[in-house]
Amino acid sequence: MKPTKHAWADLPMDAPMPNLERRRVIGAHAMISHVRLQRGFVLGMHQHDNEQFVCVLSGRIRFTLGGAEGGRKVDVGPGEVLHLPGNAPHAAEALEDTVVLDIFSPPSAETGIDRR
Repeated sequence: MKPTKHAWADLPMDAPMPNLERRRVIGAHAMISHVRLQRGFVLGMHQHDNEQFVCVLSGRIRFTLGGAEGGRKVDVGPGEVLHLPGNAPHAAEALEDTVVLDIFSPPSAETGIDRR
């Protein structure tokens, strides 16, 4: 692969779920997604093989970790990063309009939002 430069605004956008817009750069060993969530967006409990880093740029998102029953709630805001190891059960809810950078390794055509 050759080094490449990307501008988020020039990349194709998809909307695999209501209240979510996403643009992605997919490399050989990692993938980064620029994701805009509208307040009230909800992603149900799921897990995936990929390791994930959720970097919140603006807004606030609440994660439920460890399964629906007795799951631990964690709010993540601007300047904070949530690390999700592979196969860690998690759900998410946008408490306000939120922008995140999601980093996945390894990359995959599908993530939790694509499986709904």
